[in-house]
Amino acid sequence: MLWRHGQTAWNLEQRFQGNTDIELTAEGVAQARRAARLLAALHPDAIIASDLSRAAATAAELAAVTGLPVTHYEGLRETFAGEWQGLTHTEIVARYGEQYAAWKRGEPVRRGGGELETEVADRAAPVVLTAADKLADDGVLVVVSHGGTIRTTIGRLLGLESTSWESLGGLTNCCWSVLGEGARGWRLLEHNAGTLPEPVLGDDS
Repeated sequence: MLWRHGQTAWNLEQRFQGNTDIELTAEGVAQARRAARLLAALHPDAIIASDLSRAAATAAELAAVTGLPVTHYEGLRETFAGEWQGLTHTEIVARYGEQYAAWKRGEPVRRGGGELETEVADRAAPVVLTAADKLADDGVLVVVSHGGTIRTTIGRLLGLESTSWESLGGLTNCCWSVLGEGARGWRLLEHNAGTLPEPVLGDDS
């Protein structure tokens, strides 16, 4: 399970955070607390998180409910986006319009001179896989990270071409996506969910 952090002031202002260390708002803490009570019902076996404060504080709420420790990894940080960081969406489009359009088309772009999305996946996906490999076959791993990093990690685990990762869509604050291992590799079971997974009934079960 990959869980996005709670709300920050820069989220509300539509500022690109990247790896800038922005704390949760009071509402963000409340979001994490509510979600943690739900996720605890899944009986997670391990929690790993980005070491940026917004993800660490979100993970801490689940740790408080479950009693599990949290292991923090720099590799789970949000994408470094150089000169884009701290700018609003409107400012990015005005100043870096061609670069922004190329990124939206799925071209490999170093937004603001920062990381490529594939480089984010290169550092984040191995952290998730290593942690998952330490669990029993039916173990539940909770990964607390950031919207862009989660999307690229899911894309890499599913074996999708990087040009199509954008099709996964974003995650709302404190929502999560659920992956499971199937006969043909990783499967996306839930995306941008805010409620507990329900059994799949019918021909696709």
